[in-house]
Amino acid sequence: MRVEEILRQAETREAQVAMSLINLGEIVYIIERRWGLENLRSMLAYLEAAPLSIFEANKERVLEAAHIKAHYPLAYADAFAIALARELNAILLTGDKEFQAVSNLVSIEWLEK
Repeated sequence: MRVEEILRQAETREAQVAMSLINLGEIVYIIERRWGLENLRSMLAYLEAAPLSIFEANKERVLEAAHIKAHYPLAYADAFAIALARELNAILLTGDKEFQAVSNLVSIEWLEK
């Protein structure tokens, strides 16, 4: 799986992995809803140990995400992922076709679902 490959590369500093705190919240509620609190705790422990940088939703990121949301038909949490990828000049990994609308804003690596 591509995400696992990138996390392994991050462990050896061949890659850097970043996520918005807003997107972490999105992952948390989805996992708890689908698989329960115990699975959520396991996932959070994994993420705590993973070579992953979590970026807070500061004023500049909130305003940038709001600007993106105002102009593109996508979820507000997705706008935070786009804003952070733009800020870091990073490649956004997603399998969500909703991001096709913003492929002009950010580099995207499409993951298979």
